Amino acid sequence: MSATSLDGLDFTDRQDFDDADRGFQARLEPGAVKNDKGEVVWDGDAFAFLEGEAPETVDPSLWRQSQLCARQGLYEVCEGVYQVRGLDLSNMTIIEGDTGVIVVDPLVSSETAAAALGLYQSARGDRQVSAVVYTHSHIDHFGGVLGVIDPARNRVPILAPEGFMEHAVEENVYAGPAMLRRAMYYAGAALDTGPEGIVGMGLGLTTSHGSSAIVPPTVDIARTGQEETIDGVRLVFQLTPGTEAPSEMNFHLPQRRALCMAENATHNMHNILTLRGAVVRDARVWSRYLNEAILMFADDSDVLFASHHWPTWGADRIRSYLAVQRDLYAYMHDQTLRLLNRGYTGSELAERIEMPPGLAEAWSARGYYGSLSHNTKAIYQRYMGWFDGHPSSLWEYPPEQSAARYAKAFGGADALTAKGREFLEGGDARFAAQLLKHAVFAEPSNGEAKELLASAYERLGLAAENGTWRNYYLMGAKELRGGIEPTAVSSAGMAAALTVTQVFDSVAIRVDGPKAASEPMVVDWVFTDIGERYRTELSNGVLIHWHSTGDEGTEPDLTLRLTKAELLGLLEGENAEAIEHDGDPAVLGRLLAVLDEPDLNFAIVTP
Repeated sequence: MSATSLDGLDFTDRQDFDDADRGFQARLEPGAVKNDKGEVVWDGDAFAFLEGEAPETVDPSLWRQSQLCARQGLYEVCEGVYQVRGLDLSNMTIIEGDTGVIVVDPLVSSETAAAALGLYQSARGDRQVSAVVYTHSHIDHFGGVLGVIDPARNRVPILAPEGFMEHAVEENVYAGPAMLRRAMYYAGAALDTGPEGIVGMGLGLTTSHGSSAIVPPTVDIARTGQEETIDGVRLVFQLTPGTEAPSEMNFHLPQRRALCMAENATHNMHNILTLRGAVVRDARVWSRYLNEAILMFADDSDVLFASHHWPTWGADRIRSYLAVQRDLYAYMHDQTLRLLNRGYTGSELAERIEMPPGLAEAWSARGYYGSLSHNTKAIYQRYMGWFDGHPSSLWEYPPEQSAARYAKAFGGADALTAKGREFLEGGDARFAAQLLKHAVFAEPSNGEAKELLASAYERLGLAAENGTWRNYYLMGAKELRGGIEPTAVSSAGMAAALTVTQVFDSVAIRVDGPKAASEPMVVDWVFTDIGERYRTELSNGVLIHWHSTGDEGTEPDLTLRLTKAELLGLLEGENAEAIEHDGDPAVLGRLLAVLDEPDLNFAIVTP
């Protein structure tokens, strides 16, 4: 995380730059993408400052990675396979078929996806989309689908790994508001672009902020070795559940001798647990699937490409690259387990584990997006949970109560602030941040404490090799100085694709339990468009729901006859008067009244 991390790195090695530039066909000019209102949702041109040598305000290794990620345009991977890179956090891959093109991973937003497809068509002709492939269940690989297809007019096959919809919903809806708020931090959403602000996320530059949606898959990939021929193109799949995403797959194109590694092998150390939050990933099986990919596909591949970064050409280089990635995740896993079985806690073992030279000196294993520190803690969490085993950790005070006691122990918030300044001026920004966090939580109006904490975060951020750590620190500093900027994006575009069960799941997690505990009610929902019936029962502050047969033996308080779209409208505050019903219509109002509204702008660095 500092200059010492550069030891052993060969900055004269230009192979990655040669690979990132190889196959260039055309560039989007200008490099900004706008929505229908004329608002800029992506501006790749804003990263033009990345030319030249690294300034003092950016770690040179991160600067190098950002320069590579800033390459923008249409690139030929091999005959019949193209990628558009630098128009979003992720890449969009386009595979030419007999009659049209297969679009793989249509970016975050429909606007950037449409621009990417347009760039390809301007160079290669107006080939229409004949199929879509989602490699996994993260929004930067499906969110822009409406920019490449209109499901109401051109129904095309959509291929995805088994469990895709379930996991996409769990990640983007159930915990969506909290993840989105934290994602604003790790993406540096409110930071200025430049050498003192956001320079990239390691995995790419940043995320677009246009409109996102999801169209459910029509073809499930359910087993490794499954083959599908789409528009004359043969695809051989490898399922990799529990790796970079709970639902993910690689695929091979035998006719093109090309291997797609989805997001399982990118040119950096990935996350075992993202800073925005997610289910902890399994580094052990991740490594094993990478080894399986080597055995299944390496000898029959001339090029490897992925959903981020640039391709790798040549069978020997592909094998070597995948072996480094395989060893990277296995090393983190095994060393974490070795040390936790010797009694080290997550924070302790994260300070002890060091990468061996073969991994530490490999550019493709550097911690630009994931970090060795937070990945090893995540592996500890996967096996041992939140508890570090020390009795004092069982019942710790929450931040505000703990901060008040720290301030008292130090002789007041001013004394705590002074001690924080002492450590900051002594060069220990890490401990200064710990102390000053307590000072701010104990006395939120203390301007000196907030500015010193912002300075500590700024110092830590500007020195970070990890792009998301840099963004997180700098966002913390910005909010301490200027307050919270409202979150401008949401996961609302996901709602239309939810099943009724998933909709009711999302409602259930909004129920204010104490408020609803004395509000028992039963509602039957008859969906006229899909021919299904559901019952919801509010009991003991819990919304229970199930697919109903209508013969439960008890009469509901209210029966509603409606469409799924009308259900979504009700939840968004639309008037219910036109909906056909039997029973007491006031029951619906009582149900809606106990639903809590998520806070997309909750405080992070202040109480």
